[in-house]
Amino acid sequence: MLDVQRLRLLRTVVATGSIRASASALGYTPSAVSQQLAALQRETHLQLLERVGRGIEPTAAGRALAMAAEPLFQELSRVEALVSDLRAGRVGSLSIGYFASAGAAWLPPVVATLRAEFPELRLDLRMTELGNAERGDPDIDIFVEGPQSDVADQVIVKRLVDDPYVAVVTDDDPLAYRTEVPLAELASRRWVDNDVTDGPCRQVLLAACTQAGFSPEFAVETHDYRTAIPFVSSGIGITVLPALGVVDLPRGLATVPVVAPTPVRHISVAIKKAVADHPAVQRVLELLDAAVTAAAAPSTRATRPPATS
Repeated sequence: MLDVQRLRLLRTVVATGSIRASASALGYTPSAVSQQLAALQRETHLQLLERVGRGIEPTAAGRALAMAAEPLFQELSRVEALVSDLRAGRVGSLSIGYFASAGAAWLPPVVATLRAEFPELRLDLRMTELGNAERGDPDIDIFVEGPQSDVADQVIVKRLVDDPYVAVVTDDDPLAYRTEVPLAELASRRWVDNDVTDGPCRQVLLAACTQAGFSPEFAVETHDYRTAIPFVSSGIGITVLPALGVVDLPRGLATVPVVAPTPVRHISVAIKKAVADHPAVQRVLELLDAAVTAAAAPSTRATRPPATS
């Protein structure tokens, strides 16, 4: 029988694209995560992860196993919640839904503080979108508003941040020295796609391109921001993504804000009214506000190569 905790670790690493971020989110050391994932590979006789530069990428087998394990964690979450509720003296449980770039940027300090201040609180972190009935709605859900976001009556919604898009280019590209670039100037460029699903983040970008009068020419399709950025390094093309998705930009690349129009995704948090007054929920909102404020300055500035003398 496969080890459930190792599967949980694999799922989180696939979602975040980072062993370090996964370790922080789940309360492990990076070395412990690496050891458990190595054990899972031996257990399954499959290569689930592979080294790419200084980081890691899930293999096709790793992605498939993480996806297949989702129904298991759905049911396990429900059982664990029931057990937790039945235990006398427990503070309770709290489920937090998130999407990948927000989870990697904001959740590690939030979770670390909650574990210190509410040691009896059981946290359930879920990669989900608002209204995903298959997984059940989390108590707190960080989500990207869609063109027609359908928010349930049982939740309170608060806008966290407006996340503008930036173009990622090589540092020898003339655009790298610009303070901003009109979206229409990117029409003739080859693009690296970074989101193959037709979700709200992709819709925001494509709607802005339509407004600018063109449809992007995608030279390569990738599944996520972390994968798209190295393709820019190889010279295949540019990629345009939300500023929050630019984490640890590799040497040799730069970002420049996109304008006229500026694609912007609106990130909000939905809180179930039934738990809105819980002290831990209030603390999560305070910590999210602090995390957003701390990340705002670097996420909205252009990153350009130094000027040459």
